[in-house]
Formats: sequence, structure tokens, C-alpha cells
Amino acid sequence: MAHQPFSGSIPDDRLYCPRYDMWVQETADGAVLIGATAFGLFLAGEIIAFTSKPKGAEVDCERGMGTVESRKTVQALHAPISFVLLEGNEAAEERPELVNAEPYGAGWLARARPTRWAAEKPTLVDAATYRQHILKIEPEATFD
Repeated sequence: MAHQPFSGSIPDDRLYCPRYDMWVQETADGAVLIGATAFGLFLAGEIIAFTSKPKGAEVDCERGMGTVESRKTVQALHAPISFVLLEGNEAAEERPELVNAEPYGAGWLARARPTRWAAEKPTLVDAATYRQHILKIEPEATFD
């Protein structure tokens, strides 16, 4: 079967972690939403299960914040920033197809309070930079 290059969305309204293909979006109340990028999901394959750490968990940057299972593998989700988990997305745990269908909307993975935001925010990149990162890996990628 021929390789199908990535084709998807990389919204401009959030920051990205190229190392783990995760996004972070600040919310009006000072919290952040965290999710997997469409490109990360393309690499992982269809998500068939998602499990979050428990509410209140303190997660350091680059450490596990939960797990996802695809038809290919079970893997840890690595945190793009350090945080205290306010809530995992229970709807996505019950219906993991949300993660695949709406990675930037209803398929978010965690709502959290950043603990080292001033130090870690500069390690994230904007959408244009993340698109360039994808093109280095997948030169034929196209973006919505």
C-alpha cells in the first residue's frame, strides 16, 4: 500500500511541542488545555483508548500524563509542560474516537494549571514553526 502523506489542520490559536506532537492552549481562567496534534495522531494511528492521570496529579514536563492505545501500540503521553491536572477529558476516555475526530476541540486530553509556565512556555513553538517541523519529517504534508 502506498504511503499517504499527512493532510490536516494545525490551528494558529495555540502553541505546539514538536518533540511530543502535543498542543497547549491557554484558557481565560489561567489554565491550559493540552491535546495531541493531528500530525501526532497521524503518526500513532487511530486511537482506540485513552487513559488520563487522576485529577490533582502533579506532572513534570516530559513525564507521563496518561496513555493512549492505537491499533499499533500502547504508549505514554508525554507532558509538553509541567502542571497539576485539573481534569482529564472523561468524554474522550469513554469515547476515544473524539480524540481522532476532534483533536483540537472535544478531543482534548487534559485541563491543567501550569506550574512552570514562565520557564516552559518559550520551549513551545507557534503554528507556523510547527508546520515547518512537520514538513521536515513529511515533505509532502498538506495543511487545511
